[in-house]
Amino acid sequence: MSITPFDADRPPEEPRRPRSGTGRTRRRRRTLGRLGSTDGGREQAVVEDVEVDPHDSYYGRPVVKAPPWRGPIAVYLFLGGLAGGSGMLATGAQLTGRPTLRRNSRFVALGALGVGTVALIEDLGRPERFLHMMRTVKVTSPMSLGTWILTGFGAASGMVAAVEADHLTGRRIPLGRLRPLLRATETPAALAQATLGSVLASYTGALLGDTAVPTWAASRKHLSTLFVSSASLAAGGAAMVTAPVAESRPARLLAAAGVVGDVTSMRAMKASMHPLEAEPLEIGRPGTLLRWAERLAVAGGIGAVLGGRSRVVSAASGAVLLTASALTRFGVLEAGLESVKDPRRVIEPQRARLAARRAGGRTDDSITTVG
Repeated sequence: MSITPFDADRPPEEPRRPRSGTGRTRRRRRTLGRLGSTDGGREQAVVEDVEVDPHDSYYGRPVVKAPPWRGPIAVYLFLGGLAGGSGMLATGAQLTGRPTLRRNSRFVALGALGVGTVALIEDLGRPERFLHMMRTVKVTSPMSLGTWILTGFGAASGMVAAVEADHLTGRRIPLGRLRPLLRATETPAALAQATLGSVLASYTGALLGDTAVPTWAASRKHLSTLFVSSASLAAGGAAMVTAPVAESRPARLLAAAGVVGDVTSMRAMKASMHPLEAEPLEIGRPGTLLRWAERLAVAGGIGAVLGGRSRVVSAASGAVLLTASALTRFGVLEAGLESVKDPRRVIEPQRARLAARRAGGRTDDSITTVG
């Protein structure tokens, strides 16, 4: 044993006890000492007692990680659809000579867009992340395109809302030489608002369907249609609440068409999915939200068709339609987040699709994607 000058500073050591048993026995005793007694009476389990198919997942844990989307994103999904549908309705009101419906729809579009953008930025966590998404354009990314759609729609909505505000205040806004330019750009801005509004109402469905979340991915062929129908419910309902009965006929027709599209697209979407993928849409809290969304949509649609002459019935039906649209967005979002918790919803539909491809003669591959 080597000795250094620093060894003199060490305290004296007690003599070591002689070792007993082989190294293997000593290791076993140390292990059992940590886990419990040698007879196994107090032995602790290292992992929980679960029955797991080793081909499915690791101890039953999710195969797909859920995206970190919660309440603010659901608010954005709803208000984005409301803004897009109101933008389209406002342009239609302008072309058919309904000034009050046009004005109210433009203000609703701008207000919904503003609050929805705040909810989106809140979910991102840091405001600069929204600006970072505008540094590039990626045509294969619904999120990248959605950022630019949101920005363009906001610019067009701001311009037409400024025109309406100038009208409403009797041209008292100090615009100066900008007033003729603003009025000259009203029609092009309104057309841009309607065009981008249709995309804004539908792109969030493509955004959810582009993920690996089982329920969303399986519904990608119908999700955009469902969201457009839901946007029609929201825009028509908002106009029925805010516009006079004499000018609300286009809004009532839009709402009625949205009800038909919402109910039929939801049922077609479920029918096209594997039962395990559609299960989150029918059970638990998401299933409850979506069932009430369908009931309220049908009730509001009936009121929109039959209660066109009553201001009270029209406004009440509009409020019901707005609620139905919001429940649809919240329900679809929560169903997707719920679907990733069970590994079976990822594995078994893929196996079923692979078996169907092989039964149909497709034996050249062993990887099956959704659809």
